[in-house]
Amino acid sequence: MLEPKVHEKEKERLKELKSYAILDTLSETDYDNITAIAASICGTEISLISLIDDERQWFKSSFGVNLTETPREISFCAHAINDQENVFIVQDARKDERFHDNPLVTGDTNLTFYAGIPLISDNGLPLGTLCVMDHKPKLLSQSQVKSLRALGSQVMNILNLRKTKITLEKSLESLKEKNLELEQFAFIAAHDLKSPLNGINMLSQLISENNGSKLDDESKEMLSMIAKSCDNLKSLIDGLLEYSRSENVLKESKSLVNINSLINDMTGLFVYENNLTLTLKTSLIDIIVNRTALEQVLINLIANAIKYNDKEHVEIEIGVSESTTHYEFHVQDNGLGIALEYQEKIFDIFKVLENKDRFGDKGNGIGLATVKKVITNSGGTIKVISEPAMGARFIFTIEK
Repeated sequence: MLEPKVHEKEKERLKELKSYAILDTLSETDYDNITAIAASICGTEISLISLIDDERQWFKSSFGVNLTETPREISFCAHAINDQENVFIVQDARKDERFHDNPLVTGDTNLTFYAGIPLISDNGLPLGTLCVMDHKPKLLSQSQVKSLRALGSQVMNILNLRKTKITLEKSLESLKEKNLELEQFAFIAAHDLKSPLNGINMLSQLISENNGSKLDDESKEMLSMIAKSCDNLKSLIDGLLEYSRSENVLKESKSLVNINSLINDMTGLFVYENNLTLTLKTSLIDIIVNRTALEQVLINLIANAIKYNDKEHVEIEIGVSESTTHYEFHVQDNGLGIALEYQEKIFDIFKVLENKDRFGDKGNGIGLATVKKVITNSGGTIKVISEPAMGARFIFTIEK
């Protein structure tokens, strides 16, 4: 008996095999179906999917024989992987000097015929074989060999899908860890940034209050600009935190929400706005949604409808309807409106159309980006229908 030679790239080959995390896994129907088909097509009693480890050959699937692994030194498949381009065929192992005294031939297994297709990874390294075996000498037709090759390719397709899934799961886990680290950094950075900003703001106010009579108009204006810049920076920090934490609100489970109660709560948040009429248009009474996510969306849209409105009296209508799969909402205002060329861009983070809102404050372009992120992660979509000076109608859906 001749023991199989070690593959010329054995170290790389073993590393490649382990990257599939397939060794010693449980049987799976996809692989078992292939060995059954291979035995049927080739007319053999046995078929195996064999993977060659450093000291053994392990069978992911075995048809017609009750084996899970054998030592590598007596493996037919360990010979086959050294000839990657061809089908490795042994017509009669009893007459082959490499196998005539092999325990698999002389023992109870009584193997005589063998044909194996190397399973080659995308990196060109053999992992093992799809093989068929029998207890008597045999020949395979060209059609059978072709079919065996096709089945071998299918084995590799399944293995590669498995490897891709493992890679994606690892990437997802890594991404979750990085997002957690980023969120923790955001909290720390926000605290560290807002504290000195508050100090600067308070200091500028103290200077203005204690030395107001000694300051000229230019100095007073500069102090006012400092205070305003501090407020803008704090607003930007708060907006970025809200955007980064927007996915967290979706962790809350869905609950039964009374629509009238929800809109009354929204009205209460904007009670300071005396010239505001907020109306509800719906035939629904209750909906089942993530209340926190919906509130975050509505608060942003209502606040924008108020801030970017040029009318003396602000009118906002909130509508709710449903389809078989989604709830549909609209928030209609009587404000400035949005030109067609900007109607998609407004959902991009940091995109600001107006220099200042009706209160003289500059927006940070984070609110609508947060809205879109929450809605998208809730299985919905958002769009705006508007014309300049004709108000805007934001339409969004949330999956039931």
